[in-house]
Amino acid sequence: MRIGIIGYGKMGKEIEKIALDRNHEISVIINRGDNIANLKGQVDVAIEFTQPEVAYHNIEWCINNEVPVVVGTTGWYSQFDNMVKECEAKQGAVFHATNFSVGVNILFHINKQLARIMSKQPSYKAQLSETHHIHKKDSPSGTAITLAEQFIANHDGYSTWEETDSATVDNSVLPIIAYRENEVPGIHEMKYESDIDMIAIKHSAKSRKGFAMGSVLAAEFLQGRQGVYNMEDLLNFNR
Repeated sequence: MRIGIIGYGKMGKEIEKIALDRNHEISVIINRGDNIANLKGQVDVAIEFTQPEVAYHNIEWCINNEVPVVVGTTGWYSQFDNMVKECEAKQGAVFHATNFSVGVNILFHINKQLARIMSKQPSYKAQLSETHHIHKKDSPSGTAITLAEQFIANHDGYSTWEETDSATVDNSVLPIIAYRENEVPGIHEMKYESDIDMIAIKHSAKSRKGFAMGSVLAAEFLQGRQGVYNMEDLLNFNR
C-alpha cells in the first residue's frame, strides 16, 4: 500500500517506521510548507497528524481529491458535521479518532460500561485527569473530551464537563484537570471517589508507538471502503 504522511513530526516519523515494518511504501511526505497536492495520484491512503488549525483543510482536500485519509489530529471537531456531509457527498473515506492506541480504545469501551454502573452509585464523585507533553496545543486532550462525553452520555448524574485546576465544581459537572509535563506521551485517568474508597481506570502510554501502530492499522482498514469510520469499527467492539 502506498501511504502519504501529512505532518512529519515525531508522530509522522514513528508512523513511517511502523508502515515500512508492515511492508508498506511511504510514497509522499507532506511537511510544513509543502503542497498537499503532491499527494494526488501518488498514494492509496494518507495519514494526517498536523495541527488543529490546518487539519480540516487537509481533510477537505483529501475528500475532494479521492484520497482516503486517516486523521489523528484533534482540536478540529467544530467542523466534524461538515466533514461528514462532504464525505457523504463526495463518496470519500475518512477514518477519525481522538486516540489511535488500541489500549486507549479498550479504555473507552470500559469507560462507558463503568459510567453506567456508577450512575447508580450517587455517593461517588467523578473526576477526569490527563497529562501530556508540553508541546501539545489543545487542552483538554481530544482523548479526555471523548472520555468525558462518553461518561456524560452514560451517567445520569452529570450534564456537562469543565476544564479546571480543581476538582471542586458543581455536582452535575465533570471536572477535567489537564497537566503539561516534559515529554509525557499521554496519561488519562477516570476516578470515582467516595468517603469510603476510590475506583479508577487509567491508561498510560509508554511511547508514541501505540498511536502510530493504530493509525497504520486504520489505513489498512480503510482500503476499499467509503464513509466515515472510527476505532470502534476497526476493533469491532459491538460485534
